[in-house]
Amino acid sequence: MKRSVSTIHRRALLATALALAAPFAGAQGGAYPTKPIRLMVGYAAGGGVDAMARLLAQRLPAILGQQVVVENRSGASGMIAAEVVAQAPADGYTLLMGETGMLITSQLQPRANVDPIKSFTPVASAFLAPLMIVANNNVPAATPKELIALLKANPGKYSYATSGVGTVHHLGFEMMKAQTGAFIIHIPYRGAAQIVPDVISGQVPIGVVSATAGMAQARSGKLRALALMNTGKLPGAENVPAMAEALPGFNVAPRLMLLAPAGTPAAVVERLNEAVRTVLASAELAQTAAQQGAIPAYLPPAQLAAALQQESAAWARIIKAQKVKME
Repeated sequence: MKRSVSTIHRRALLATALALAAPFAGAQGGAYPTKPIRLMVGYAAGGGVDAMARLLAQRLPAILGQQVVVENRSGASGMIAAEVVAQAPADGYTLLMGETGMLITSQLQPRANVDPIKSFTPVASAFLAPLMIVANNNVPAATPKELIALLKANPGKYSYATSGVGTVHHLGFEMMKAQTGAFIIHIPYRGAAQIVPDVISGQVPIGVVSATAGMAQARSGKLRALALMNTGKLPGAENVPAMAEALPGFNVAPRLMLLAPAGTPAAVVERLNEAVRTVLASAELAQTAAQQGAIPAYLPPAQLAAALQQESAAWARIIKAQKVKME
């Protein structure tokens, strides 16, 4: 009788262990995914983040064997979609196309329900979206060094426009100000669409915009492309110097990344990460991304986690030093 009970007990334990291990073994063995995956985007369809999410969503099914459906939940600077994903089951079927702005928004909005570091499991860094400092043709500066010298010699005389308070565009320029001691007035716009026309007309002398938007008008001579804010080169903008030429180590660019809910099994994360890495290695994808102002920037989960920690700390320092507050 004792032997029978003992045998039953061992079998029960074995069954429990197998049940617990099944999701992980299945993911490692290729069972994941077994149904379509939702990729949440915190911005409206047609925007830059949405466009990059769709580049991935169109190519991942060939590797994963399941459809990847982009779902837009715009609002609260992307935090509505972030909250949906943070609260979703940690099974790999609801993902977020995250972006650097989350790191800033969460610090400027203390009541935010999502912590970009703690609420998610990093899957892979996917793209960087280079930013460009552009100027009206009458601004007497043509290089990063000349721009810094001009602003330092004329404190308060010039202003610069960005797509809003607390954006990467805004805090990136504030980082440049903090490192140089320059004083220039920030003019926040409700979006980016009107900045380029206003720089061209002289309504505002300097603007921070996407590299694609800046180059489109710089090529025609309607404005001047002064500097890329990241250290890399963007196809089509090879002749535009980097701000790092004047400020060594300066490197600011919105990062687009794939995030899963915190607690997502490691095997699922690895499956997704490998799929993203394979997609990003495509020359065709790099060319398509460049046409939309982005460059592939793959990082595996551990490196992405470290980068997010470093970037979050850097933005916190700028917010404090420049006394940035949401309006």
